[in-house]
Amino acid sequence: MERLDFSKYPQKPHGGKLVHRVVEEDQKESEIERAKSLPSIMVDLEAVITIEMIATGVLSPNEGFMNEDDYVSVLKEGRLANGVVWPVPLSFAPIGSVNSEIIASLSVGDEIALTNEKKEPVALLNIEDIFDYDKEFRASHLFGTTDRSHPGVDSIFRRMGDTALGGKLTLLQRVNWGPFEELRLEPKDTWRIFYEEKKFGSAAGFITGANPLHRGHEYIHKNILEDVDGLLLQPLVEMAKKEYTRSEYRILAYKSVLETYYPEERSMLTPLRVTYIFAGPRETVLHALIMKNYGCTHALIGRDHAGIGDFYDKYESHSIFDDFSPEELGIEVRLFHEVFYCTRCDNLGSSKSCPHDEQYRIQISGTAIREMLRHGMLPPKEIVRPESARIAIQGIQPKGVDAHGEATLPVAKTIQSVFPYYTKRTRLGGHKRTEPIDPKELTIRDLELAHMDVRSNANKIYQDIFDEFSYVGDTDRAIQSEWLTEARAEMKHQQEMVVKDLESKVAVAPETASDEFMYQDKAEAERELQVAKQILADLPEDIDQEAAKERTWNNMPYHRYRAGDDSEE
Repeated sequence: MERLDFSKYPQKPHGGKLVHRVVEEDQKESEIERAKSLPSIMVDLEAVITIEMIATGVLSPNEGFMNEDDYVSVLKEGRLANGVVWPVPLSFAPIGSVNSEIIASLSVGDEIALTNEKKEPVALLNIEDIFDYDKEFRASHLFGTTDRSHPGVDSIFRRMGDTALGGKLTLLQRVNWGPFEELRLEPKDTWRIFYEEKKFGSAAGFITGANPLHRGHEYIHKNILEDVDGLLLQPLVEMAKKEYTRSEYRILAYKSVLETYYPEERSMLTPLRVTYIFAGPRETVLHALIMKNYGCTHALIGRDHAGIGDFYDKYESHSIFDDFSPEELGIEVRLFHEVFYCTRCDNLGSSKSCPHDEQYRIQISGTAIREMLRHGMLPPKEIVRPESARIAIQGIQPKGVDAHGEATLPVAKTIQSVFPYYTKRTRLGGHKRTEPIDPKELTIRDLELAHMDVRSNANKIYQDIFDEFSYVGDTDRAIQSEWLTEARAEMKHQQEMVVKDLESKVAVAPETASDEFMYQDKAEAERELQVAKQILADLPEDIDQEAAKERTWNNMPYHRYRAGDDSEE
């Protein structure tokens, strides 16, 4: 920490100070022993993770659990009592009868030990405030609802007690992150790597949750790499078994894609172990400030960053940044709209860059991607790299489908989320159906058909267009298929024979047929001839090398176009 000179860096920690409240290694053993003699409160894994984030500077400038003034100010104003932007409260209100008895005996100024489930001291808390904890007040101000179906609201009522303790923390021992330990980086590490080792002038952060790396993420990453020197990718991880895609598999999916498609020296992957707050737009602001505390100059925010079902508007994670000035945030926030793959453009884009409608689109929906994995299908390569999907399918939770062939969502929702054209069009980029399909009638077979359609045709749309343009445009006909030219010439020759034959027929056709069921009159023969001539006119041109010669001409001898070549040929 002492070697970090923030005055030289293009970024500063939030609040101007990178918090580091981890006991020195030479004092660790004695402090742990001392902690065993103090009153203790047992904390669960989520609380331990939060404590570690505070002590290692991830949540700078906070040095511990909030006092009442900061807690209330954050809930009401989105700022600490001193005016510094902070979107979510960091509170500690232990639950349980034993903890309640201990809290009743405490006073401001006391020091207590916080222990894990093995009763080992993990941190010290110097109590600076004790206040009543109103669960409904927190829920309504933080989440905008007290509805228990909101996971954040439910967590408050399940995990929180009635009295909160505020004060500074000192971390005694870090939690081992298991399979993520080797990738673990704390803010003190990333600042050093960015600005001391790699000499970056800028860096962008990207935090993502339950989904494996998909190409919507990649679109955002590659766009920002055109503007900044480095990229910090932080998938959220935790150890619970019930998760959309298990954390270790998401990390491995990231590693697999990064190895092949990302510049190694400019891309860094480190897990972010946090407690899931489920705070929607407010959590988006928190993530931006976390990226800042890791040394990032830019924060990348997608369409539905930290979204929770239908509790928040589609782009509320964008509009919340209107409440804060760029100066007080202290990090450049880049907001990205919904990304999809347009088969007509033949690339990824958004509604801001692509003019084509949904008949050509493969939408990117993290929820639907997970559903396809449960159904045992690797999503289209246009929206998820196979390197990511092949690993993610092994870690999806829950795995497979139920006895009725259903996953966690109705199959219709999955189809409409990824293949928006399917109910209205015969295929990707195809004609309108005579009758649109009622979404209620969609089955797993439709999902399979949509998959097979995209796998077969997604890359054909632009390829077919290119083939048509190149056939007409190439003046070097050697790179065009000779058999195609021959086939077009044959069609033209054959249709000319049809026209010639019909012209002879018209010439001798009677004005009135003796039997209208058996013979044609002149008017009908002329109509037939007219159609044949139109077909001839509609046939594509057969362009051979001789026909293309007239396209290549110059005003001067060719050698005159070579710089410095005045010789005669």
